[in-house]
Amino acid sequence: MRPRASEGQLAPAGAQREDAPRPATVALVGSPNVGKSSVFNPLTGLSQHVGNWPGKTVELKIGLWRGRGRTMRIVDLPGTYSLTANSVEEQVTRDYLLQERPDVVIVVVNAANLERTLYLVAEALELPLPIVVGVNMMDVAEREGIHVEPAVLEAALGVPVVPMVASHGEGLEELMAAVEGLLDGDYPYNPRHPEFGPDLEALIAEIDRHLPQEGLGPYPRRWLALKLLEGDREVGDLLRTRLDAARWAALDALLRQHEDAVLAIASARYEWIGRMVRAAIRRPKAGAISLTERLDRWATHPYVGPAILATLMGSIFWLVYRLSQPLVDLLGGGVSLVADLVRAQLAGAPAWVGGLVADGILGGVGTVLTLLPLLALFFAALAFLEDVGYLARGAFVADRLMHRMGLHGKSFLPLFLGFGCNVPAVLGTRILESRRDRLLTTLLIPLVPCAGRMAVLVFITGALFGNRGPLVTLGVLAFVLLTVGLVGTLLGRLLFPGESPSFIMELPLYHLPNWRTILLHTWRRVLDFVVRAGTVILLLSTAIWTLAALPGSAIEQSYLASLGRLLAPLGGLIGLDWRMMVALLASVVAKEQALATMAILIVGTEGSLATTLPQLLSPAAGLAFLIVQMLFIPCVGTITAIVQETRSWRWAAVSLAYQAGLSFGLGILVFQVARLLGLGA
Repeated sequence: MRPRASEGQLAPAGAQREDAPRPATVALVGSPNVGKSSVFNPLTGLSQHVGNWPGKTVELKIGLWRGRGRTMRIVDLPGTYSLTANSVEEQVTRDYLLQERPDVVIVVVNAANLERTLYLVAEALELPLPIVVGVNMMDVAEREGIHVEPAVLEAALGVPVVPMVASHGEGLEELMAAVEGLLDGDYPYNPRHPEFGPDLEALIAEIDRHLPQEGLGPYPRRWLALKLLEGDREVGDLLRTRLDAARWAALDALLRQHEDAVLAIASARYEWIGRMVRAAIRRPKAGAISLTERLDRWATHPYVGPAILATLMGSIFWLVYRLSQPLVDLLGGGVSLVADLVRAQLAGAPAWVGGLVADGILGGVGTVLTLLPLLALFFAALAFLEDVGYLARGAFVADRLMHRMGLHGKSFLPLFLGFGCNVPAVLGTRILESRRDRLLTTLLIPLVPCAGRMAVLVFITGALFGNRGPLVTLGVLAFVLLTVGLVGTLLGRLLFPGESPSFIMELPLYHLPNWRTILLHTWRRVLDFVVRAGTVILLLSTAIWTLAALPGSAIEQSYLASLGRLLAPLGGLIGLDWRMMVALLASVVAKEQALATMAILIVGTEGSLATTLPQLLSPAAGLAFLIVQMLFIPCVGTITAIVQETRSWRWAAVSLAYQAGLSFGLGILVFQVARLLGLGA
């Protein structure tokens, strides 16, 4: 770890720390929707990788910038509105800045919304770190009639200020030149902090006298005093452990006497920001209506907005699956061809070797990898919506519906995409800032009927109910969606008691997409899925194939069939025999695999599954099977995605356990009610 500067003191910008490693580290911070990705991606290209702050699941993107014979390590920290630890993301960003002490911090602000984004600059200037301010989206501001004077802002702040249009690569060279200027001591760094007034400064000094003289780690004393006055719980807990009971009681009493100081601090910062903005910005004439305002009259309308959202999501849903299907089929054919070649090449080897490689490894891993075109298009579509500024509007419109499920509007997007495939839907939870929302949405997505489940549903309702099949299909779907809503409410209260899904989201200005950023985002997500998910898929697919292949005879005598027979008493509660239970277990590989397994176990030498199935299942048993199938444990790919996104097998186990219990519990209920209604025969 890099040696740290003395607490509360800032070494000269050009000073080199003894035995400090090179390349220099540059931290990239900023609020959501300021275009940090448009800065980070062009600077680092394909050299990026993703890490995690120790003990946290929040991602840090890390990459290398090379230019003018120099290399720098760029760390893209999570988006945050402030440096008060109100969320895990804010805590990670703050702790990284204070504990790792990067050589330079680039604070990216939005030229079209300087008032809000400069608040983070006001807090960052309190830290003993060299700051460069990157004023991004200058083009968007100009389109809105807002003219920013970077030179005036630089003179007022006393730190380098660089205007940028990062989506077009403008200003990035100047940004890195400013960073180099600070590192080399070429810039007269003289930051001007917000002024709090004599009364507040006296209070800060009084709190400082209560702090211990040592043992504060990397935290500057003045910064600690400010955070105590702002009611920062993490800082309070830290100092409670550093002070004896008497000194803490005295400090706590002082803080209680000045509980309104947080308002005074915020007011002072905003007054400071106001002076900056008045000096550095020329605004459009009063009464002028911007493009964003005109579009939002429709996009956020209480009635038109949901219609636009539904149309847009439906179009994306159709487009993603329509465009990806030929490629998915092509890859599927390629996997089958390779599997046939493997079988031919291993014809002389023991039968289990060919089966393991062709059916276990290629069949499992290959099937999931055929989803790559779908994943790529999904990530690209999502990145496009976020980049142009619509994603926040969609979340705003869907918030009322999602709030009833214990979530907020942004969770609607991955849940909706789950109708196509649960795997990209789980990966899509990365758009959610809160870990609580990511976990809860991840646990709900496997309940959303994917395309594989829909195939099973349509086939079985058609075989068992004939002309009434479409009505039964709609009824089952309505039942499942109602279950999703109820489960979301229950899980939110059981797993996250006392946590409220508050929804405060900035609606960014609309702007043209940055195709380079979208492509890099898509490439990194797809590559991440292939590299990190491949091992888990391989292990699970091999395990399932082994259970189906051993001890070496037909599948009816396999360990998988034996497991199905063990579950036969449970299946008897919903009118299912061991073969249907094996079909359920086989659906763990892929949901549509249930139909293939039924065909192997049920159909004889004559007839088809559609004609044979009514002889095996009563309407009541068929309904119960469909309910269990629609809500049963996730497939291999989804389990893999859950492990990948939560960084834990524990949450995957929670998903498996509660879905197994829920599916069979509701299946038994439906079977008994259907029998009472006369559908048992």
